[in-house]
Amino acid sequence: MTVRDRETIEDKLRVSTVQHSDMPSGLISHIKQTGIAFDASAADMGTIADRIQASAPSAVLPNAPTAIQTATDTPAVVAQAVPQSGAPQPAAAPKVDESALRYFASRGDKARLQAEISRLQALYPNWVPPTDPLAIPQNSDKQLETMWQLYSEGRYAELHRAITGRQAAESGWQPPSDLLERLEVAEARTRLINASDLKQYATVVELGASTPSLLTCSDIDILWRVAEAFIRTDRASRGQDTYAYILKNCANPQERLATAQKAAALLPYQPMQDILALEKPDGNSGREFDSIRTDLARRFVAEGNDDPKLDIAPTYLTEVERVAQSQGLASDAVLLGWYYLRRQNYGDAEKWFRIAHDKGDSATASQGFALVLIANGRPQEAEDVMYKWRGVSKDATATYLAATANLMALQPPAALGETVLSRIATEVIAQKYVPTAQQFGWFARSLNQPQTALRWFETALNWKPDDEPSAYGLAVTRNQLNDRQGVAEIQRLWAGRSERIARLNEVRPQVPVSSEPLPLPNLAASQTATALSQPPATPPAKSTTNDTTGVGSSSGIEYSQSERRTPPVTRNTRQPRGCSTTINSQLLTPGDALSRGWCLMDLNRPMEAIEAFETAMDAPAGKMREDAAYGQSLAYLRAGLTNNAAVAAAKAPLSHQRAAELQVAILANRALSAFSAKRYQETLIYLDQRAQLQQERLDLMVLRGYCYLNLKMYDDAERIFSAVAATGSKDGNRGLTDLRLALHPDHSE
Repeated sequence: MTVRDRETIEDKLRVSTVQHSDMPSGLISHIKQTGIAFDASAADMGTIADRIQASAPSAVLPNAPTAIQTATDTPAVVAQAVPQSGAPQPAAAPKVDESALRYFASRGDKARLQAEISRLQALYPNWVPPTDPLAIPQNSDKQLETMWQLYSEGRYAELHRAITGRQAAESGWQPPSDLLERLEVAEARTRLINASDLKQYATVVELGASTPSLLTCSDIDILWRVAEAFIRTDRASRGQDTYAYILKNCANPQERLATAQKAAALLPYQPMQDILALEKPDGNSGREFDSIRTDLARRFVAEGNDDPKLDIAPTYLTEVERVAQSQGLASDAVLLGWYYLRRQNYGDAEKWFRIAHDKGDSATASQGFALVLIANGRPQEAEDVMYKWRGVSKDATATYLAATANLMALQPPAALGETVLSRIATEVIAQKYVPTAQQFGWFARSLNQPQTALRWFETALNWKPDDEPSAYGLAVTRNQLNDRQGVAEIQRLWAGRSERIARLNEVRPQVPVSSEPLPLPNLAASQTATALSQPPATPPAKSTTNDTTGVGSSSGIEYSQSERRTPPVTRNTRQPRGCSTTINSQLLTPGDALSRGWCLMDLNRPMEAIEAFETAMDAPAGKMREDAAYGQSLAYLRAGLTNNAAVAAAKAPLSHQRAAELQVAILANRALSAFSAKRYQETLIYLDQRAQLQQERLDLMVLRGYCYLNLKMYDDAERIFSAVAATGSKDGNRGLTDLRLALHPDHSE
């Protein structure tokens, strides 16, 4: 085979030809001599690199240099780096095909020449390379040259036929062992690549184990495929070892960079830190992985989004924050927003979600932004942010409904327009979402619309018959409407399952026995909900199931109607006209509108009364204008809109008596709202302000006592509850019992 006339195998098949240039001389032979069994079926098989390193003598570990770095342009000088032909020779020198050496030398390819020398030394430990490869005689076997050509072109089936044909034609002819070994390795490599492409990862591991000569830095793609196969077959630590072997022993900068990228795509955060620790300086005052540092940081932060317990190193967060600010990509801001949201760092989460929302609004950005707004007690903003994205995915729908549930549960109730209420109600009905339907019931009760509340509670129970909070709301509302038979039916259905339904007619604060803050409705961010405009007309649910849920009313404490009273109404002397029909109050004169306002108050329709009193405010300054401002304040108080009541009271000068009455009522309502929101210090402030104007009622004293209890001011709580109990009030005795349980929880029985 004439070397000069043929293209070398290595030149035509650089990827396919397997060499051992990166492995020390004699290592493969040593593996064979020690009898290492690369059996992929063994359950405890380590990575191939580990086995090589564990079995090799210390003098030939893979991290030893394997190529001569100081060779000059002349092949003769290259050869000086290895043993010379004049050195002592073994008694029986093997017959070695050195034609490839001559070809590499003639081409001046120092690296491939040294690689071939290392390969032949691994195959023939006693072989000594020639001093001058150009002096090697040319191959004159044309048939063999043709076989090499078939091999170089990857035509392995034809090569097998050529070998078989010559053996049949020439008795006793045997192909060179070098050719057979190369053919076997090349075919194994092809099978391994095919198995990898077909995702037959167990076969990949088996082929790699049975062909250790494939696992070298000269064919980095095979190492990558074997590493992936280990990871895909639940042996991630062995895949990690393979990537580590590459970074410890392979020097090509592009291949090292690609190795880090491939490892990051398959290995989790913690193992990747060990891989990245093998990074080297790039020689230009930087590190070799600097070009992918940002992408790695993004990948790690995204992984932290999936696992709230995973703490990503601050350097990666800083890197993503840097590019988020410099490049202005909404995707980077979303990554950071979710990372901080998962860790309940709502301040930073809101900052980045707001940036993402402003730069490029998307369902993901809006969803995270809405969850932060909900967590920060701003569900109305969250509902507005998520409305247009509510249907793009199940998660988006869940987030929107969570916003609406929290919005409807606000205390005092939010002032919602008809458009918002209508769209929320539409979604609630479409999704048949019980928590929001239930909250609509409480919302309607806060507006003194018991018939509307009744229908929402019945609807919620129709969707979920075992929903105890809805059953409780239905019982309370029927009780308000004097439907004794309906209340008795609910109590019968829930007998033994709900103490508060059974004891409905007992007027007392329903405060949990705990020193922890009292719970509000269980509205997790992952739940969904909707709202009130035209509630669906559905028959009342008749539950016979035994399941219950433990959520309360729209506040942690339920007071009777008498405890939520407004100041006594001082009526205008004019007799009100009939107001049973609905008309536009703006078409009335101020006097008629004032009369209609009081009439609507008699019918417990405060929201319509507010509009009537607003029209009456057009009267000239005087008694009628004062009456209108006073009436509107009372209407807002009855609707639970305390802040609006305070604004209405300032629209016209009021008498000292009326101003004091309104101030007392407003402070009482604010105290109740603050208590429902678990703001106990604020509750005490409102109670103290009210006490300066009017002696504290017993129910508000009980409220004060529970504030002290939740704030762990036990001496003050005992003083208040004892004072209430001394009047014969059961609430005072119950407060003392709760206090004792808080002080001695082990004696709760």
